[in-house]
Amino acid sequence: MVQAASTLITTAGVLELTTRTLTRLRDLAKTKAVPQKDLEQAISDQQAAEGAYKAARDAVRIFGKTEEQMDRMMLERHVDPVLVVPAPISGRITARNAAPGLFVQPGGAPAPYAVADTSTMWMLASVHESESPRFKIGQEVKATALAYADRTFDGKITTLGPSVDPSTRRVLLRSEIADPEHLLRPGMFATFVIRVADPVRAIAVPEDGVVREGDGTITVWVTSDRRRFTRRTIKTGLRTGGLVQVLEGLQPGELVVTQAALFLSNTLISGQRS
Repeated sequence: MVQAASTLITTAGVLELTTRTLTRLRDLAKTKAVPQKDLEQAISDQQAAEGAYKAARDAVRIFGKTEEQMDRMMLERHVDPVLVVPAPISGRITARNAAPGLFVQPGGAPAPYAVADTSTMWMLASVHESESPRFKIGQEVKATALAYADRTFDGKITTLGPSVDPSTRRVLLRSEIADPEHLLRPGMFATFVIRVADPVRAIAVPEDGVVREGDGTITVWVTSDRRRFTRRTIKTGLRTGGLVQVLEGLQPGELVVTQAALFLSNTLISGQRS
C-alpha cells in the first residue's frame, strides 16, 4: 500500500510537469516558435503521464483509500501508512487472533478477526426419519431457547439434510432464526415447533400403548370390558407430546391399553404358544 501511494505521488508530479510543458509549448506553437515534433512529443508525454496517474490512483483505491484521502496525500506529499481493512459484512467480532507483530497474508490461518452477522442464527434440528418427508424448505419454525423460556424466536427452514444419521435414525434440518436483539448464543439448546400442515382433529393413543411387532407392523390392544383384549393392527402418523396419531385401525371412543402394552403383548402371545 505504501509503494502504491508513493507511485501515486510520483505520477501526480510527472503529470503536473508534463501538463505545464504541454501548455507552454502550445502557446509557443501559436507563433511557430517551436517545431511541430516537439509539440507532438509533449502531447504524447502528457497522455502517458495521465495514464500512469490514473493507474496509480486505481491501485491505491484497491486498498480502501477514498478520493479525499488520495487528494490529501498528493497535496501534502506524504504517504499515510495506516491501512484500514473493512469487513465484507456488518456484524460482531466472534474471534480475535490479532496481536502486535502478527504477520498476516491473504488466506493465512488463523484469520486476525472473525466477524459474524448474529442478527440471524442457524438452528440445527434433528427430526425422526419417518417424519422427514413432511418437512420442506421455507416452512415456518418457532424456537424456544432454555435461556429464554418466555421468548419465541421465528425462522424458516433453509436446508434439509441429504442423509439419515445411521446411529440415531434422524435427519438434520437447518433453519435461519431471526435474532435482532442478539439474545441467542452459539451452542444453546432449544426446542422447536415446525408447522407442516393446518391443524386437524385425529385419533391418538399414548406411546406406551403402541407396540411394534417383529414383522414391522404396529399394533394396539383393544378391549370392550377391560377383561378381554384383542390385538389390532393400526397405521400411525405423527408422534408428538407422548402421543401417536392413528390414521387407520381405530374408531373414536374405543378402549385401548395405554400402559405396559408391550408386556401384555408378550404375556398373551407367550400364553397362546404354550
